[in-house]
Amino acid sequence: MEIKVGIQYVNREVVVDTDESAASVEKSFSDAVENGSVLTLTDNRGRRVMIPGEKIAYLELGEENARKVGFGSL
Repeated sequence: MEIKVGIQYVNREVVVDTDESAASVEKSFSDAVENGSVLTLTDNRGRRVMIPGEKIAYLELGEENARKVGFGSL
């Protein structure tokens, strides 16, 4: 699932591809914003992105089971 996070006073959004469920990300987001804690997201490669909850402007969740379309070469 693709997650886009808008951060206050930053022109570009942070984009993370993750295997986490939408419900899990939504709960982490709510906790970070309500408690002023850090939102931690882990991408498909195991890298972690940490964003202070009070600096988050918005969070956009993509489709949970979106199929990727691409071209392969042999």
